[in-house]
Amino acid sequence: MNEVLQPGQVVRAITSGAVCRVEEFLGGGNQGQVYRATLGGGVVEGSPEVALKWYLPGAATGAQRTTIEGLVQGGPPDRRFLWPVDLAEAPGTPGFGYLMPLRPPRYKGIVDLMKRRTEPTFRTLATAGMHLADSYLQLHARGLCYRDISFGNVFFDPHVGDVLICDNDNVGVDGASRGGVLGTPRFMAPEVVRGEALPSTQTDLFSLAVLLFYIFMVHHPLEGAQETAIKCLDLPAMTRLYGTEPVFIFDPRDERNRPLPGIHDNALSFWPIYPRSLRDLFTRSFTEGLRHPQDGRVRESEWRATLAHLCDAIVYCAGCGAEGFYDPDALREGGGRAGSCWSCGAALTLPPRIRIGRHVVMLNRDTQLFPHHLDAQRRYDFAQPAAAMAQHPGDPRVWGLKNLSQEKWVITTPDGARDVPPGRSVTLASGTRIHFGHTEGEIRV
Repeated sequence: MNEVLQPGQVVRAITSGAVCRVEEFLGGGNQGQVYRATLGGGVVEGSPEVALKWYLPGAATGAQRTTIEGLVQGGPPDRRFLWPVDLAEAPGTPGFGYLMPLRPPRYKGIVDLMKRRTEPTFRTLATAGMHLADSYLQLHARGLCYRDISFGNVFFDPHVGDVLICDNDNVGVDGASRGGVLGTPRFMAPEVVRGEALPSTQTDLFSLAVLLFYIFMVHHPLEGAQETAIKCLDLPAMTRLYGTEPVFIFDPRDERNRPLPGIHDNALSFWPIYPRSLRDLFTRSFTEGLRHPQDGRVRESEWRATLAHLCDAIVYCAGCGAEGFYDPDALREGGGRAGSCWSCGAALTLPPRIRIGRHVVMLNRDTQLFPHHLDAQRRYDFAQPAAAMAQHPGDPRVWGLKNLSQEKWVITTPDGARDVPPGRSVTLASGTRIHFGHTEGEIRV
């Protein structure tokens, strides 16, 4: 690829007047090229390095410039968007570009997950999915749509699940996306594939569901026996598979497109591991969501809530250490038995747990509670833990829940009530009730 800009070339930020020096070419596509650049004046707070996207001649239109100006002026919906912060021009070079925060190297692409170049935990995947749902909710709440949700535009930290969303120059006003991108094949909603609709918040919801299915199942939700029967996956075949005749591979009423052993093993292996609550959302997304785009699709808030609870439901196999999930539906159907480990087949034993309101959190050795759990006014606040599991300093066999907040707790046991100040722990004992200040929980062992 011929690079438009060269190392050492000077680029100027239009609004701030800051001078940038091009350092290296990072990559490019049909629309533009991305470079690492160093700032001479602060456009991006806290870092002298930025990413610079420079549009190729065919994409450097007046309409695109107006779009970037609007995005810069409006600011990002939240911190997870690598959002345009300023337009940029280079003396002697036609066209324009824009500056945005540079993606830290710890973030990997979802493509790395698909190709098994990274092996994150289920907790990491659930955290990443929750953050993605929350971020797109913030975007849509502004009356904007992303238009091109796919795993090419998302990066995640495979250790903790933090996410970053790039290529935000695709973003447009919901319902006014004429002339912009239609999306990425395999992620576009069926009505877009059929040419019946333009990208919108509703089509974003479908693309988000596909992205989440890829993250958790490492497979596409519509690629089963029907895809295998196609001899040439040309445009008419793709239109039929993803547009005119889509069938969910786990549709409970239509078995025509089931995944096949030896071909679609990821889907067959991962699907039964997850709790029914998550599988039900996927089923609704690719049954009702296929047939009724306006009211059948799963909202971002539903994904966010379910994936937050998925993090709380993680259990570890005592035999092999593999992650599994507490599933209350399976527990009821199994007569109180937690089921078997998907990895080694050993019977699962539930750890101590705490019920807070209607929800149950498994108290594993690495469990943390956040303001999200303890204060209804701070839902989805995972910035700092408010409690964590801790061993007794004198007897490592005894575990407790340590108060990491700035507020005292009050616990009630058969022996009475007492305060638990910050920095102290509550021994895990069945029936112990903890009043956290804004809510109350009960421990079960």
